[in-house]
Amino acid sequence: QAAFAVFIVSVVVLSYVISRPFVRRFIMAKVWQIPKLGETLRIYQLARFYRTLSMLLRGGIPLTKAMQMVSSLLPPLLRRQLALVANDVKEGQPLSTAMEQHGLTTSISVRMLRVGERSGQMGDMMERIGIFYDDDIGRAVEWFTKLLEPALMMIIGLVVGLVVVLMYMPIFELAGSIQ
Repeated sequence: QAAFAVFIVSVVVLSYVISRPFVRRFIMAKVWQIPKLGETLRIYQLARFYRTLSMLLRGGIPLTKAMQMVSSLLPPLLRRQLALVANDVKEGQPLSTAMEQHGLTTSISVRMLRVGERSGQMGDMMERIGIFYDDDIGRAVEWFTKLLEPALMMIIGLVVGLVVVLMYMPIFELAGSIQ
């Protein structure tokens, strides 16, 4: 009974600590530093960003206003980078150059942005970049799944083995006490 009370108190305290904004920021900063996972999370955020920005641009909203509207979608680190990009664009720098300088794009999407700038089809190009990033995320999820399948099978095997051993232990003890 005391162990159950300790468990409940631990869950309540842990949920309170995790709900604090500074703790969440710290945890997310550490998660973003994990090599493959951090890059995948960044690509996921950029895909959302590009798709939303694409819709706003195709709806006729000016670029700087659209970037301001979309900034709330991004995590704090990328939001700061977007503010720098918006400032550079207001000063007359091309969007593709500003995005490249501040790390809000990849090498392929920079080229696509430049094509969009030259052709005047920024909204369509951003939609294509979003689709490209979504495909990239799909490949990453497939890779993570293939990576985790063997580990998950081992864990399930250990749990099943533990259950079987715990079920047969009393039977073996009973057989030993009869002799």
